[in-house]
Amino acid sequence: MAGSARTGSIRPEPRPWRRYVALGDSMTEGLGDPGPDGGLIGWADRLAALLSAHAPDFSYANLAVRGRRLHDIAGRQIDVGLGLRPDLVSIIGGGNDILRPGADPDALAAELEEGVARLRATGADVLMATPSDPAGAPVVERTRGRAAIYLGHLWSIAERQGAYLMNQWSFRFLRDWRMWEPDRIHMSTEGHRRVALAAYETLGHTAAEADWRIPLPPQPQPGRLESLRDNVVWARQYAAPWVGRRLRGRSSGDHIDPKRPVLGPVGTDQ
Repeated sequence: MAGSARTGSIRPEPRPWRRYVALGDSMTEGLGDPGPDGGLIGWADRLAALLSAHAPDFSYANLAVRGRRLHDIAGRQIDVGLGLRPDLVSIIGGGNDILRPGADPDALAAELEEGVARLRATGADVLMATPSDPAGAPVVERTRGRAAIYLGHLWSIAERQGAYLMNQWSFRFLRDWRMWEPDRIHMSTEGHRRVALAAYETLGHTAAEADWRIPLPPQPQPGRLESLRDNVVWARQYAAPWVGRRLRGRSSGDHIDPKRPVLGPVGTDQ
């Protein structure tokens, strides 16, 4: 098999991929990582820039859209992505499903594996990622059990399908709120930068920037009253609108198109 689940310190041999297609939701679209032109960068764009150094004819497309659930990512996005004839596909999804009460991680994993199998059947390598650990996150922490079950399935899928798996659950730096935007859902620029380097190493390469594992310098912890005030502000500004959209059957990604729908060269601003 071309790919393999990365475990412990084992690192696969890197490959000179030439046609990389990224599938997913807001994480892969790049929310929280604005570019100089007003658009979004994100970990996948940054990974593409790193991979482009190994293939002079490298091209990249990003079909991810914020708010997308797994049935779209593992369905329509794969349909479109296969038409681009990629040799590397990253597919990260399920987070928007796991957040919903009653989500079934077993059913989500089965749907994802069917999609990954379709991609692997074409000969394309596949990069997946586990959820990050939501411990300590207000409200979202309640989904930790479902997320952990889903994570276990992802390891099994990667092993059966010969896919690469980036273990975000193990990234201690993601437990620092400075790696996240104020909405506590989307990564900041620094979070995206570090995850891109982690993905690059998951694919077998050695990152010149080796600092992605190193925690940021400690900062004073907020007091109880400050934390309570911050949580109230967060609930009003971010949680309430999210719940409102769910009740109305709407998504933040409604009427939004993929930012890079066709393969093209990687820009220089990543």
